[in-house]
Amino acid sequence: MLAAVCSAAVLGIDAYDVTVEVDVAQGLPQFTIVGLAASAVKESRERVAAALANSGLVLPPRRITVNLAPADMRKEGTAFDLPIALALLVATGQLRPDAVANVVAVGELGLDGCLRAMRGALPVARHVSRRAGVTLIVPPANAAEASLVGGLALCAPASLAGIVAQLRRCALEPARVATADSSTERQRVDFAEVAGQEGAKRALEIAAAGAHNVLLVGPPGAGKTMLARRLPGILPPLEEDEALEVIAIQSVAGVLTGGGWPERPVRMPHHSVSAAGLIGGGSVPRPGEVSLAHHGVLFLDEMLEFPRHVLDAMRQPLEDGRVVIARAAGSITFPARFALVGAMNPCPCGRSGDPTGRCVCSTADVQRYRARLSGPLADRMDMHVAVGAVPVENLRARAPGEASSTVRDRVVAARRIQRQRYAEMHGVACNAHVSGRWLDAHSHIDRTARAMLVRAAERLSLSARGYHRVIKVARTIADLDASVAITEPAIAEALRYRPVRAVADDPAAVPA
Repeated sequence: MLAAVCSAAVLGIDAYDVTVEVDVAQGLPQFTIVGLAASAVKESRERVAAALANSGLVLPPRRITVNLAPADMRKEGTAFDLPIALALLVATGQLRPDAVANVVAVGELGLDGCLRAMRGALPVARHVSRRAGVTLIVPPANAAEASLVGGLALCAPASLAGIVAQLRRCALEPARVATADSSTERQRVDFAEVAGQEGAKRALEIAAAGAHNVLLVGPPGAGKTMLARRLPGILPPLEEDEALEVIAIQSVAGVLTGGGWPERPVRMPHHSVSAAGLIGGGSVPRPGEVSLAHHGVLFLDEMLEFPRHVLDAMRQPLEDGRVVIARAAGSITFPARFALVGAMNPCPCGRSGDPTGRCVCSTADVQRYRARLSGPLADRMDMHVAVGAVPVENLRARAPGEASSTVRDRVVAARRIQRQRYAEMHGVACNAHVSGRWLDAHSHIDRTARAMLVRAAERLSLSARGYHRVIKVARTIADLDASVAITEPAIAEALRYRPVRAVADDPAAVPA
């Protein structure tokens, strides 16, 4: 007898329909899975057989053929265990065909018949929600994730025996999802704890408000890492569409933790990360750190310790906001719209430019060290910020600084202005994401501010990219001030964050 059950598979952070067809015929006992199934999918025959037996169900000694259609697309993962088991029960007469007519099933089976978590439940749920009158069956561990998709009928049985009993009654029980907090507030450190560094804190506020890239340059112990670790405390909350994309990426990558509304992701990979780990890839393409930082921050501490080819691999994602991983069988696209924050020393010993003359690096060593950051990547950094050492007397006695909550309120207000401005532009939510040419044409820039920008562009030899990034930063500064026009002070402050010379040539030339 022939039977079919609807399922779905994940491709990138999207999903597509898969029909699980099972044919049970007379002949020598055999269990074959076809349809470009990977090893984990082929091993499901052992899990399914044991789960059926331990659930009090029957797997007759027949010739069993399972086809996963479309057969020309490779199938990965363990999510086909449940639909294969259900199709087998229909094909052997233990379930009526109409019982599975309006369901889509995904999930891994344990040998005892329990349903275990799978990767990519949210992309599957978003895909299934586009079909009317369909119920999605997922493992209980994925119910909270899938329930984030509104208007979706969801069932989350604990075991194979449980879902079979419900299907026999033709009464699927709605999933019971525990109410989670609206946000998973992480324990934060506060800007109020930072002594001095007012210029760097101001730069990070602008970066958070406009999602700009920032390069922090300064000697060891000046507070670069400390400042960057406090950046999450001033980031605005995720909007609904952004949160769903973040959860989808984390689900596909297998790093989703808990339920509730997520915060903006902050990723801090070690400098030993490979290009595939940073950008994404592998034999089975998985999102890398740049995609896991989507709608958030990617912080590269000791940035020049990363291999140069790994750093340069970020140039295309920084421009396009996505990563395309090409393979012989096709290409997969992962979103990667993130703000890059880098921290680096000006030289190997970190004392270059110190007025006390304590730098012990030779000219060749300094040039070799600075060449690790290519000019094109340095040009993509919107803001180059000098972080100087704080005098000891300022560390001992000082008044508390401005709290992160206060700064965050200003950042949220600026982001609200930007979302209203770009409401009609798909995929654009803040100043860093919009085309520089569009912003230049549609922003009101005062005549004196425009003249200053032109003079500075000539004197600093700004590239077209650098010119437009100055306008983007100035627009963010104006938004923080709730100003409709980009004024001369906003342009002047934005120009302070452009290096006098390319950082690849002289990182110590960052404006103070």
